[in-house]
Amino acid sequence: MTVAAMLGVLAGLAAPRLARAFPPHTPPAVDPTPASAVASAPAPDCAPVPAPAVASAPAPVGIAVVGAVVLGGLAAARWPEPALPAFLLVAAVGLVLAVADLTSLRLPDPLVGAAALGSGTALTVAAVVTGTPGRLALALAGAALSLLLYVVLALLPRSRLGFGDVKLAAVLGLPLGWLGWPTLWLGLLLPHLLQGLLVLALLAARRVRRDTALPFGPALLTGAWLAVLLA
Repeated sequence: MTVAAMLGVLAGLAAPRLARAFPPHTPPAVDPTPASAVASAPAPDCAPVPAPAVASAPAPVGIAVVGAVVLGGLAAARWPEPALPAFLLVAAVGLVLAVADLTSLRLPDPLVGAAALGSGTALTVAAVVTGTPGRLALALAGAALSLLLYVVLALLPRSRLGFGDVKLAAVLGLPLGWLGWPTLWLGLLLPHLLQGLLVLALLAARRVRRDTALPFGPALLTGAWLAVLLA
């Protein structure tokens, strides 16, 4: 547990620096609007499109504390689970993903891919060592089900989910599926409950509006972490 907490501190200290390597997407440059188009354009009596809410970068010390709690909690709850390295790896990469999503509303594909490759490899090794290929099959089924459900949610009208959220949900389905169907379902449900509570609190404090864009990656990661602890 102590070693895992120390790894969490190191991952937390590095997370803001790594997240800065993935700045927000900037819209492509467009040519100035022709005068004829300006003349025919409707009067600007509609509300402007709201800008996404992007938080300032969290302090490295704060992220280090979170990393110690997250990785140390996983080690305390799952030791001596053979798949513990997979959980710790996803959690460490998840710290960087959470910071990137909070600061730029992005879940960069290279980071999500690294989490997928690392956790998939670690779970495969755990399945071979313990002679439990069925659990690996369950992990893959969990990833596939998470992907399917989140694709459907992302395609719903007025959905706030991006396909970065969809891909991250599929990756988190691997360790959640390894632990069984109840853990998987809990890990799929908790992020929406957490995000709903956060939105209500921010609305009550007048920090956001109903149309404000908020990151969903941190809720996905927190919900999965809590589901693993409760498994």
